[in-house]
Amino acid sequence: MQDKLFIGGGGENYADPQALTLKYANRHGLIAGATGTGKTVTLQILAESFSNAGVPVILSDVKGDLSGLAKSGSATHKLHDAFTSRADKIGFGDYSYHACPVTFWDLYGQQGHPVRTTVAEMGPLLLARLLELSEAQEGILNIAFRLADEEGLALLDLKDLQALLVWVGENRAQLSLRYGNVSTASIGAIQRRLLVLENQGGAQLFGEPALDLADLMRCTADGQGMVNILAADKLMAAPGLYATFLLWLLSELFEELPEVGDPDKPKLVFFFDEAHLLFDDAPKALIDKVEQVARLIRSKGVGIYFITQNPADVPEDILGQLGNRIQHALRAFTARDRRNLRMAAETYRENPRFSTEEAIREVGVGEAVTSMLQKKGIPGVVERTLIRPPSSQLGPITAAERAAFLQTSDMAGKYDQAQDRRSAYEILAERAAKAAAEAEVAEEAAEIAPEPMAREYNAGRRYSGSRVSRSSSRRMKPRDSFASAMSEAVIKELKGTTGRRLVRGILGGLFKGR
Repeated sequence: MQDKLFIGGGGENYADPQALTLKYANRHGLIAGATGTGKTVTLQILAESFSNAGVPVILSDVKGDLSGLAKSGSATHKLHDAFTSRADKIGFGDYSYHACPVTFWDLYGQQGHPVRTTVAEMGPLLLARLLELSEAQEGILNIAFRLADEEGLALLDLKDLQALLVWVGENRAQLSLRYGNVSTASIGAIQRRLLVLENQGGAQLFGEPALDLADLMRCTADGQGMVNILAADKLMAAPGLYATFLLWLLSELFEELPEVGDPDKPKLVFFFDEAHLLFDDAPKALIDKVEQVARLIRSKGVGIYFITQNPADVPEDILGQLGNRIQHALRAFTARDRRNLRMAAETYRENPRFSTEEAIREVGVGEAVTSMLQKKGIPGVVERTLIRPPSSQLGPITAAERAAFLQTSDMAGKYDQAQDRRSAYEILAERAAKAAAEAEVAEEAAEIAPEPMAREYNAGRRYSGSRVSRSSSRRMKPRDSFASAMSEAVIKELKGTTGRRLVRGILGGLFKGR
């Protein structure tokens, strides 16, 4: 099975090997199942298998358990006997313990190397999704990005975008004539959302040095693919930030990688855990973007595997792109659960030996219903499969072990120190300081050298005189009584439209009397 990844044993007595063909691994996949049915272990054994085959992997560690990939399993583990027994049962003869080459990443820079991108690379569409902006607010964000390009303002971090939005607000009258209405209320709403993002720690995502995609696609000297683990246990507290960052990463891979057609094995495999977060309340434009990426990134040698509790969490247009399926148990406690179970079973190629719907409901922990793409990309017949045991440690490593891995990592020191070069914030601050200085110089010059008319007036005025402005309006006397105020109001009214009608009425009555 040099060109395949052993998944487990299926068929009668679980003796038939079930494998994922490397040539079709970039046709994407799905790992689904209820909580506690074994999805995490399945993800772990797939990451091990891809790494052993020389394929780099990117995955998010939502619970912290997947850090065990960095450490070899042990014969002293409490499940050692169960693992070896299962390996014998499914015909996994070369089962042994070993670790995988791992690089830890963390958006917050605490449990892994920092991960950063720039505001400009994130783009207005994903940033609007991240900030949960309305259509009008997203329009203003697009105007800001357009102006940044035209004015040569680099948008690197959040303070760059905040400064640019202030500049847009100050110049909204001129900008509205060109781009449409730019309201201060919408600008204020965007600024408030940026403040929320900053409080959630999202400011650490934006800046430099930005992540180099080549650092995610490395292999070791002996040909093993690097397993890139993104710490997501704290990141899950901001699900919008989590989903948007992973979608940005997918988009960058799609835009940067060259076309490779149908390679013998993927160039990279991307596991998207808690995939429902990507689609919850997502606008249609964003879902269309994900569908486009899923459909076209295959030709760039990248496989995407969505991990979620229910296949119904993934839109149908995207679900149809997922050729390799590993379905753990689904629980059917409600009518809706039963409908979802029936729909999940209908997506598989039937096996005459059993009911797919019943199998999905009945499989135990560590067992799944599987269907892998076969020759010419045809979906395989569904099988009840006993998933093979992991070779790396089951469960998380300690904080001290993680720190040791970080110190000896090839990425140590490359991304640790943030950089803050001259960008939109500094450029706009310089412009504002220059304008303020010029205004101050002009004001001082006016005081030192007044106009000729002003000098003549100052030379000839009386002590008690008062300066009359250049306005054509007459200087109003102070109102010294209620009567004078009322008389002025009456005169003003007579000068107006109502007053003219009143006068015409009086004069008309006089002339009619003659």
